[in-house]
Amino acid sequence: MIAFSKANTYFERLNTCLIGLSVDSNPSHLAWVYDIYCKTGIVVPFPIIADRNGAIARKYGMISNDVSTTETVRNVFIIDDKGIVRLILVYPLNIGRCIPEILRCIEALQTSDEACGSTPANWVPCEPIIVSPPTTFAGLQKRNDEIAKNRNGMSWYLSFKNPEKCISADTEQSCRKLDDGKNK
Repeated sequence: MIAFSKANTYFERLNTCLIGLSVDSNPSHLAWVYDIYCKTGIVVPFPIIADRNGAIARKYGMISNDVSTTETVRNVFIIDDKGIVRLILVYPLNIGRCIPEILRCIEALQTSDEACGSTPANWVPCEPIIVSPPTTFAGLQKRNDEIAKNRNGMSWYLSFKNPEKCISADTEQSCRKLDDGKNK
């Protein structure tokens, strides 16, 4: 809760709203939020849904029966503005989430949607993306000519372009901010 609260500004820059979900009660959530505020001065800026019977958690596969029949694993769901789950990250109970990676995933989804392409392995915001491969032989020939001219790929099925719009929440700065030693 603290790490997401501290990074909320970066999520907002990406037009992303955070929502928490817990199988604990609303009074428990109020106690957490108040305790976090009293001990750190941080206000949790997003809602936390009380899922007392675990119905929502079960529908989203957040209960790991190998670990517990009632405790949730630490999941992150990125759901787009059409209500489609685009990415799921599942963390064991004893592993903290990586906020810079979550931000990078949102930036990658938004960039690939905007540019109609794909992000390669280890992609970072504003770097080149993979161009969708051609679907015709004429398109293949044209792509190979473009690659020879622009030196922007290795074959018709793997070429790159710079996105026209750089979508970034300034992740480098958020990494420094999150690594200020208070988020242990």
